[in-house]
Amino acid sequence: MAFNDLRKGNRTGESTATGGGGALTAFIDQGSEFSGKLLFKDTVRIDGRFDGEISSENTLIVGESGRVKATILSQMVIISGEVRGDIKAPGSCTLHRTARVFGNVDTARLVIEEGAVLNGQVKMDAGEMTTSKPSQPELSKPQKEPAKQNGKDATL
Repeated sequence: MAFNDLRKGNRTGESTATGGGGALTAFIDQGSEFSGKLLFKDTVRIDGRFDGEISSENTLIVGESGRVKATILSQMVIISGEVRGDIKAPGSCTLHRTARVFGNVDTARLVIEEGAVLNGQVKMDAGEMTTSKPSQPELSKPQKEPAKQNGKDATL
């Protein structure tokens, strides 16, 4: 199993390389399998197989070769591989064109590229998306009632 700590002196773990919001903390490489409960604070990328539970304060990336069967709770989830299980991503969830998701998604922002597969229900909480209130549309003047002719609506 490749489970590397990339924080110390390795520039490949920077946020621009991962597409996430923090340094890449761990990497489960293609050909590796991991079962259990994965808890982390920064960014983890899975290109191998994972079965269990995933909880993160930052970003989970499932690469194209990644196969995850888990309940996921992560601020941001980016998927290019396959996920079987429910996903809760309070920040955002991105499904790239090669993504295959079989489970429910609960997120504030959802991006689905053409070609991605999502089989499940989606719940989006608009309150999580912004901290400010959306602008209220102006109310238009009330419309006049339709003209009546002999007690019936008239067509104008």
